[in-house]
Amino acid sequence: MIYIQLFLSYLQIGLFSFGGGYASLALIQGQVVDKHGWLAADEFTDLITISQMTPGPVAINSATFVGQKIAGFGGALAATVGCLLPSCIIVTILAKLYLKYRQMNTLTVVLHTLRPTVVAMIAFAGITILITAFWGSKAMMTFSNTDWSMVVIFAVCVFLLMKVKANPILVMVLAGVTKLAVSVIEKIIL
Repeated sequence: MIYIQLFLSYLQIGLFSFGGGYASLALIQGQVVDKHGWLAADEFTDLITISQMTPGPVAINSATFVGQKIAGFGGALAATVGCLLPSCIIVTILAKLYLKYRQMNTLTVVLHTLRPTVVAMIAFAGITILITAFWGSKAMMTFSNTDWSMVVIFAVCVFLLMKVKANPILVMVLAGVTKLAVSVIEKIIL
């Protein structure tokens, strides 16, 4: 039964993930955290980090990770196939249609219309991840409840990426090492 649930959940994610991995984050969170409770909000943030660090699309990596965590190898296989199947079918159909109707103005209009939706989905996912990083899974977003070490790490990362033009992989590693060091120091002090 769990294999079918994993397959169907990731089938829905794969079917409605217009715009790629970042756009699918809100859908993944809706299925994995909100609907089924397979992961807590904090674990979801870890899932995104792991999915970013491993080669391949975020949705596929998350499907494999969640499937493995919930039901072992069979779960990983069911979730991954569920996530891949819609894309394979849709891309095959769209390729045939595009080759046949690529001169139509309506097709161009439809593709341009999807852009704001994709941007909104990516923005929603980013804001959700920031809220979880800065305030945890608690709904209380107060000054005293803020994880200031995460805010500082985020600000430094944005500075390094935008102003210094540092390598994103290096920035991710630096952020991870910094957070690990902060956690170790907090445990020693407390």
